[in-house]
Amino acid sequence: MRVSSNQAILLLALVCGTHAIRTVHDVELPSPLTEGTMRALLSESDHKYKAHEKVALYANKVGPFHNPSETYQYFDLPFCPPIGGVEHKSEDLGEVLEGDRLVNTPYDVSFRVDKESEHLCSRELSKDDLTKFRTAVKEDYYFQMYYDDLPIWGFIGKIEKILRPGKPEWRYYIFTHIHFDISYNKERVIEINVSTDPMRTVDITDGEDINVDFSFSVRWKETAIPFDRRMEKYSRYSFLPQHL
Repeated sequence: MRVSSNQAILLLALVCGTHAIRTVHDVELPSPLTEGTMRALLSESDHKYKAHEKVALYANKVGPFHNPSETYQYFDLPFCPPIGGVEHKSEDLGEVLEGDRLVNTPYDVSFRVDKESEHLCSRELSKDDLTKFRTAVKEDYYFQMYYDDLPIWGFIGKIEKILRPGKPEWRYYIFTHIHFDISYNKERVIEINVSTDPMRTVDITDGEDINVDFSFSVRWKETAIPFDRRMEKYSRYSFLPQHL
């Protein structure tokens, strides 16, 4: 897998314990407190849920890690669409101030409901779809989502360098499985991390049409961290990029 000199801890295992995580150095980063904190303070939600209650997982944007000013709508890439079509979330004050435009996703991540290898969708990726994903992987695209106003980030795929006689060969893969680790305290969500399985990928280097199965899993665990301290982890890591 290719790893550049300015990638090594992205979100540090703070936000994801994932093989798709990269690290940040030599980049001037703004304060992380704006992202998520403003949303949490100004959201209309009271953030209280009952067991099995549906909690929406919204997608925000995608873009190249090395250029934070370049962002695109999440469904500009051919991800699994929601049943019934894409809908934009009604904006509250916090989202308006941050300039976000959230859309629904097909992930069913209900409160305190564990899931193991849940089927998300099957998609036949066309030549054009593969070109979009291949470009995203080459340029280290990340995705950003929100769950109960908490931001999460992850990478879309990975690159592997294969040594061949004469010159190396680069192979491009997309991650097909996402895992969510979520902590709760009584009726409230305290923390969410996302990770990807490096063994569950699809090679998109070649070909014009590929059938891909996407899936996800969820694991809940109880924590003693109170709700009013759930944003502290972002303030502890001042290098956390606001655009990620």
